[in-house]
Amino acid sequence: MKSFALRDLIDDRPQDGVFRVNRALFRDQALFELEMKHIFEGGWVFVGMATQAENPHDYFTSFIGRVPIIVQRDGEGTLRCFVNACPHKGVRLVQKLCGSARRHVCPYHSWTFDSTGANKNIKWQKAGRYAPGFDEDNHDLAPVARFGEYRGFLFASLNADVPSLEAYLGEARKLMDLVVDKSPEGVELVYAANWKMQLENCSDQYHFTSTHPSYIRILDQRAREQVDEVVQSSIGAADFWQEDAAGVTGGTMSFDHGHVLNWGVMPVSAALPEFERVEELTKRLGVAKRNWMFNMRNLTIFPNLQLADNASSQMRVIRPIAAGMTEMQTWCIAPRGESAEARRFRIRQYEDFFNPTGMATPDDTVCYEEAQLGMAEQDRPWLQGHARGLTASVEGGNEWSDRIGLKPARSVLADAQLCDESLFGSYYRAWRERMKEVLA
Repeated sequence: MKSFALRDLIDDRPQDGVFRVNRALFRDQALFELEMKHIFEGGWVFVGMATQAENPHDYFTSFIGRVPIIVQRDGEGTLRCFVNACPHKGVRLVQKLCGSARRHVCPYHSWTFDSTGANKNIKWQKAGRYAPGFDEDNHDLAPVARFGEYRGFLFASLNADVPSLEAYLGEARKLMDLVVDKSPEGVELVYAANWKMQLENCSDQYHFTSTHPSYIRILDQRAREQVDEVVQSSIGAADFWQEDAAGVTGGTMSFDHGHVLNWGVMPVSAALPEFERVEELTKRLGVAKRNWMFNMRNLTIFPNLQLADNASSQMRVIRPIAAGMTEMQTWCIAPRGESAEARRFRIRQYEDFFNPTGMATPDDTVCYEEAQLGMAEQDRPWLQGHARGLTASVEGGNEWSDRIGLKPARSVLADAQLCDESLFGSYYRAWRERMKEVLA
């Protein structure tokens, strides 16, 4: 195993205007194993939505790092989170992605557990001639160390020594509120290379025009044709580069614990399905928050949750598999109670841009794989993709964040061509904080 020190991996010298990361961060399997233990299994990670287990005894399965878990609502309606492993031989108890069950029966030796995680039966226990020590053990499913909910978003940690969920999310909660507050009833799910590449891409404005030219051309063509009402109210390419009176088209914000936002100015218009609620949103939330709901926003909750509001509304969940392999699950998310027409419009926009059949997702995933090939060890190990915007970054917020009482640690205001990359530093500083105990 090659030995690494933090200074060999992250070159962070703000006094010299330098921030660089080493290619080894994306390819070294030994580093990946440490990441899984200290980042994905050592702190808060997103595990799912409360609506995925909405009724008593509903459940869904997921992972915290490499550890399989069950999130289940018991008969009284309380959500719980357990390790998805039978305490008998460690066999994964539930193989289905989701369902409803009052009892779970282990497929290996038929140990049985109820929806609270309690052991209800050990096959042939009386005939088993167990020693007294066996009866002193806890035979229930093992609960995760920490489990919490913020407005329907569920987070868990295998490590009990983490800050409260409220403290961990911090100011990023106000941006999550922009997603949830689109409807008084909250949101619901509509659909069912290296992990840090996906982390960066969601916050990367720089790649949009060069990676997705076909999508931009189609938007422009639709705007010219205007063949029907749906096309007339669709997003146009120009909507992505709106600017205010000062020439600002958007910017970025960085928060404590590695959470980041990139955003762009977009008009309050019928190009988004939320337009049908515009009067209700204004009355309930005020003009400033309503306007922010229509702005383009890509929010990352470090290390594995991304909420994107641009071509449509999407939730992405990142699951690292190996140093060079990542699974990403995506869902379209929508405010509850929206009209059938708005829902249809939302899904069409979602299909346009996202998913393997969309006009953007395939472009991005190909670029991830090509970038991974370029991460092979070489004489020039330092990447240069994290310096753009360094001199535009300022401490604290700006007039745009002030409008909704948002207090970022750092922020950038930009024109159409700045495309700040300095916000990626927030990811790697959070990475460094989690890894500092194992890397000198």
